[in-house]
Amino acid sequence: MQLYHNKIGEGRPLVILHGLYGLGDNWATLAKRMAESIGFACYLVDLRTHGRSPHNPEFNYRIMAEDLWEFLQDQHIRDPILLGHSMGGKVVLRFALAHAGIARKLIVVDIAPRFYPPHHQSVLAALHAIDFDIVRTRREAEAILRGALHEEATVQFLLKNLYWVGEERLGWRFDLESISHNIETVGEALPPGAAIATPTLFVRGERSGYIGPGDEQDIRQRFTSVEIATVPAAGHWVHAENPQGFMAAVLPFLQD
Repeated sequence: MQLYHNKIGEGRPLVILHGLYGLGDNWATLAKRMAESIGFACYLVDLRTHGRSPHNPEFNYRIMAEDLWEFLQDQHIRDPILLGHSMGGKVVLRFALAHAGIARKLIVVDIAPRFYPPHHQSVLAALHAIDFDIVRTRREAEAILRGALHEEATVQFLLKNLYWVGEERLGWRFDLESISHNIETVGEALPPGAAIATPTLFVRGERSGYIGPGDEQDIRQRFTSVEIATVPAAGHWVHAENPQGFMAAVLPFLQD
């Protein structure tokens, strides 16, 4: 599958993968800073069924890892650093297992290798409540989301995917039906006993519960070369909630 991407900067390759309901452009501001400050070519990739990449009913970590492998080959990218947030972090980990030695380093943002039970039902319900045969303006869609969801950050994050399909019809950049059908696979764990030797940095938000003390122990057992950094005053969207703290956490690892 040919994934859509946007490239920012020139230099060593840094491939960035977004989380569920996201798109590569979510990382554009930080990518520009990393490109300018330390000389990276940042590839902002839309994963399958998201953004401008092809939508497909097949949606799981195994096939997304293979999409990433195909992308690296198509773009002639060698020895990359792979950075993934949440679902994108799981893709990075599955890729490192399937293609050991291809990536120079891994950065996994606010996700652990363990299983996560489905917890996106409220978001899915809010998205399905928007009928684009009836809803004709961004303001109407925003009102429905805000009425169903209580976190303003989540509402604004989802609205970044709203676009004009035609002159008078709105739609989502992501494939809502494919995501809904495969939502249980999003929390899938890495295979038991799987070990990764690639130097890896896990970055967690101080206010996020995605990486807890038990997860830290599991991470240190699975990875032979690993660091764990905590970004203060940040929840699950670490890079958006505290970009300064996020940069402070990742820059030493990137420059090493």
